[in-house]
Amino acid sequence: MSILIGVGVVTTITTFYLGKKCWHAFHKAVGISPGVLTYQDYQVPLSSSTLRWQQLTLNKQHLKHLPEHQLQQLKRIDEKVNHYQSYQKELQTQNKTPAVTEAQFVLHKMLQTRLPEMLTSYHQLTHIQANAKHASYEKKAEAAELLQKVLDNIEQRLDRLLEQMEMQHLQDLRMMNQYLESHDI
Repeated sequence: MSILIGVGVVTTITTFYLGKKCWHAFHKAVGISPGVLTYQDYQVPLSSSTLRWQQLTLNKQHLKHLPEHQLQQLKRIDEKVNHYQSYQKELQTQNKTPAVTEAQFVLHKMLQTRLPEMLTSYHQLTHIQANAKHASYEKKAEAAELLQKVLDNIEQRLDRLLEQMEMQHLQDLRMMNQYLESHDI
């Protein structure tokens, strides 16, 4: 009798486990996440009013005049910053205090201070030109080009830091592997 009850319990648990796995696989196949109530279609153009930032603190008013590709780039930057910040938090939970490099300090300053200042200046320029009778296309084009250079610079710096982070982990694994191989019996 106890064998039948045991088999029944194992069968029930297995059924629930496989059902959950299939349910998650189905959701993944159609491109949605189970448990997430909002669906974001990545093919639809972004709207500055609907953007949710994970790490960046940006004024939504200053994003109104940005073109789609710059909003997409800001979203990518925000995701990369979130990835980097989660790595830093993980180090802190392991009681490791990472040394702040000059590159990290400069990037932090750019993200927290300079990027919002640039977006404010760009917004003010485009807002003034939108209300002016003699709008200068050259000034707006130059401002857009300068803002794009700043966004590219920030994204490149983030990419380098994330690459350094990956290389550090790979180096740690290589060292551990070398240590284990040198102590084989």
